[in-house]
Amino acid sequence: MPRSKKSRKVGQIGVRKDPDRKPARPSVPTGKKPGKGKQPGNRNAVEQAKSKGGGAREKRDPRIGSKRPVPLVKSQAKKYATPAEELAALEADNKLALLLDKLDNGDTISVTEQQYVDEKLDRHAVLCDLMGIDLNADEEESEQDDPLDKLDAINPDDFKK
Repeated sequence: MPRSKKSRKVGQIGVRKDPDRKPARPSVPTGKKPGKGKQPGNRNAVEQAKSKGGGAREKRDPRIGSKRPVPLVKSQAKKYATPAEELAALEADNKLALLLDKLDNGDTISVTEQQYVDEKLDRHAVLCDLMGIDLNADEEESEQDDPLDKLDAINPDDFKK
């Protein structure tokens, strides 16, 4: 890079002013700028009443949220994709199993529990019909086809050479 000598001439530093342009007035601050957001500590501050002709609206504390009630218990029934899933859920129901055990033992249950059992057993019967499962046929087959009866029919002499 070539070396340049320093000069004492003062050159033009910026752009020359336009002679036709009027000088600008100095900007005078007109007051405090409006802030962005809420002031610090606003959550604990007492709310000041700002009436804009609405008057009918009550004063409300900004710290308190919605007054809408929140449901504590879901009352929606479970939806099953297939009858097989619903049947499996019915057969895995612990409450129903305990109530059926009580009934088998001869214990008494309350009216609401009896309604629950009746409702679930009716639904179980409907699902078995939909799937083509015959509940009565299973009991008859199990009584007729005893696997131990076949053991008695085996003769050990048939296996000797």
